[in-house]
Amino acid sequence: MSELSINTTQNVTINFTAASLGHRILAFGVDLLIIIAYLISVFTLMAYSGLSDTLSKMDGWSQMAVQSIVFLPVMFYSLIFETFFEGQSLGKKLLRIKVVKIEGYQASFGDYLIRWLFRLIDIVLSSGVIGLFAIIMNKKAQRLGDMAAGTSVISLRNNVNISSTILEEINEDYKPIYPLVIKLSDNDARIIKEHFIRAKAGNDYELLANITSKIEAVTGIKNQSGNHQDFINTVMKDYNYYTQSM
Repeated sequence: MSELSINTTQNVTINFTAASLGHRILAFGVDLLIIIAYLISVFTLMAYSGLSDTLSKMDGWSQMAVQSIVFLPVMFYSLIFETFFEGQSLGKKLLRIKVVKIEGYQASFGDYLIRWLFRLIDIVLSSGVIGLFAIIMNKKAQRLGDMAAGTSVISLRNNVNISSTILEEINEDYKPIYPLVIKLSDNDARIIKEHFIRAKAGNDYELLANITSKIEAVTGIKNQSGNHQDFINTVMKDYNYYTQSM
């Protein structure tokens, strides 16, 4: 697996491990098996319930309408799961890989939609050859859909539990200050904490300022303390307070 080093607009370098080609293929295979299992289940149910006979007696347009409804979950499978599971289909979740923005932050629905649309070129029309070739040739392991959406697929295997890397000790009577921290994702919080630790260890004031700017840009929070270190520390504690309370 190759290292993916990203330089953000705030001049913060973020290091990821790009998901290997093997893991991406396996994840796709798992998703394909799930889709096949779904189709077998639906058609078996239709056969045993007599719906197949009813369908055969319908006119052509009605048959097409029913078939379209049956195939909708298949068509939108990746888009639905990546949207609601923050960049992971069931196959990606099993293989512990996920889609993120190339800046290292959570991708949006628009990004997942672009990736889904490009599946027609990357996978469907070319039987996966174009997507495979693009991933191999691209330094950031991106298929065409990733390039268009500004995303990449990363491995989470170095993080046995993402939450454990962002955990902060907070007292039972802790009073949060910034409720807007819930706009951050676990991946955002992990990146912030990693760079916060590095900045504190190296007394890097510029990096602390960059982290503060990124938090403010993503969440809309304004630093009320005037001290970057205190602000970031409070944000991390508030994030843990809200996410542990959900």
